[in-house]
Amino acid sequence: MQILVQKYGGTSVSDLDRQRHVAKKIITARESGLSLVVVVSAMGRRGDPYATDTLLQKAAEFSNDLSTREKDILMHCGEMIAGVLLTGVLQAARCPAVFLTGQQAGILTDNNFGDAKILQINPKRILNHLQAGQVVVVAGFQGATPDGELTTLGRGGSDTTAAALGVALQARAVEIYTDVEGVKTADPRIVAGAKTLPAISYNEVCQLAHEGAKVIHPRAVEIAMQGNIPLWVKGTFSDTPGTLITAYSELAGETAHLKDQTITGITHIPDLTQIQIPVAEAETLTLPLQVFKGLAHAGISVDFINVHPHLMAFTVKQEVCKRAELILREMGHQPVIRHNCAKVAAVGAGMTGRPGVMARIVQALSEQGITILQSADSYTTIWCLVDMADMERAVRALHDHFNLGRH
Repeated sequence: MQILVQKYGGTSVSDLDRQRHVAKKIITARESGLSLVVVVSAMGRRGDPYATDTLLQKAAEFSNDLSTREKDILMHCGEMIAGVLLTGVLQAARCPAVFLTGQQAGILTDNNFGDAKILQINPKRILNHLQAGQVVVVAGFQGATPDGELTTLGRGGSDTTAAALGVALQARAVEIYTDVEGVKTADPRIVAGAKTLPAISYNEVCQLAHEGAKVIHPRAVEIAMQGNIPLWVKGTFSDTPGTLITAYSELAGETAHLKDQTITGITHIPDLTQIQIPVAEAETLTLPLQVFKGLAHAGISVDFINVHPHLMAFTVKQEVCKRAELILREMGHQPVIRHNCAKVAAVGAGMTGRPGVMARIVQALSEQGITILQSADSYTTIWCLVDMADMERAVRALHDHFNLGRH
């Protein structure tokens, strides 16, 4: 039995016409001899009647004290509605189909409500339905604890469901259908010439996702990578091939030129605040630990960390900057705050061991009069912090400098 897992996002199943379009894709794949497991997100986006954010907004109208356990039960509803309706559309098209909740699909999680981790999957029930010739529609984003408590998997949870099912079922591939045609070299809303990548490695797309690209959740990529299951990112309403995500060593044939590409993509994260704290010589060993423990205790995540003998710098999200500043001042520090920053990242496995990449990035930004406020690098990524007002120009400058529009 050749199993294919498909995942459809909220905009793909937001109304009857779109669900009928999705059903045609499912039926076409089934008629090719594949056994289909279809993961669905809640219908639409904030403001649409059955979207998860809409349900949470309605709950907030009644109470701001709803516990995370009850919120998880509420958030199960959106995917269940979408899944049942899509199953009905398939059945109306004479395609045998059955709907399963995450719990019914055998998805077992820990009890971290709102951001649960999958512990294991028992695919027996899914396999029984597949062997009976049915398409199995599964609610994404959800599971249950060993004692039956309903949980949700956090942001990008439906991608995670699809990847985890792909691994558990040893699927031939997992296809993530969304409202874009694949993984782009940059955000097309910023770079008009951004291209769809025919293929990209697990590591590269995971880094792009961590650094702001929203096409697929990094947790899903990590799960697929562990099971060596190929991922495809495709457009629901497009017939283009999309982007293959696989091991770097397997990028060959028509995609071999990607191995010679220094930079694969440019991404960005807006709305950051940079915080700098002077470090006295006597505090070199103790102050960074004190600062980061204090912020962590307050639930504030820090990023883009540079620690030097006389200065430490890092970023926080703009919405928590006032709280972070207050905590630091209460600790006796005099932080220097720079609001309205953004992180721009150049990602590419091809930069590993290749000299001069940082020099080219500095050149590209300098030619546009863009000041680098802070920088860092790893084997596959170089990050630059810039003023928010320069973010889009920085993305375009790097995209142009590395000729990413030529593919």
